[in-house]
Amino acid sequence: MKTLYLIGFMGSGKSTIGEMLSSSLRVSHIDTDHMVEEVYGQTIAAIFQNNGEGTFRMYESEVLKNTPLQNCVISTGGGIVEKGENVLFMKENGVVVYLETSFDEIAKRLEDDQTRPLWSNNVQEKKDLFIHRKKLYEKDADIIVHTDNKTAIEITEEVKALLI
Repeated sequence: MKTLYLIGFMGSGKSTIGEMLSSSLRVSHIDTDHMVEEVYGQTIAAIFQNNGEGTFRMYESEVLKNTPLQNCVISTGGGIVEKGENVLFMKENGVVVYLETSFDEIAKRLEDDQTRPLWSNNVQEKKDLFIHRKKLYEKDADIIVHTDNKTAIEITEEVKALLI
């Protein structure tokens, strides 16, 4: 099986669905955000604060390039699509699945989340980032799955059905 790359805005369920898909498909799962924290020994928030978003994006690209090319589900960070080299890598080496989630749904899911540096921005900045990235996700995806009002199990099953 080619590697599956899950893309989508923060809070779209990439980590949860990635874990469920990997279990169901009996393949490995890697979360690039967790991998960055493990490899570089800092939380994402600390990397943003101490080194800036540019350094985080560089780290993110490096860990992506070190992920398996087969039999793996990769949950990516919400901004992975900001760098064309990341998109090219994912499209050349696997299937890119966009977990499309509305801004309102994400706002509900992340209402009390203090761990995401870019979610601490004001509402208009968050909406602008969402709109900007949504265009990239739609352009870069091989498969789009709408996640609003669906359980994680329903989303997982839908992704699997679309892979066949």
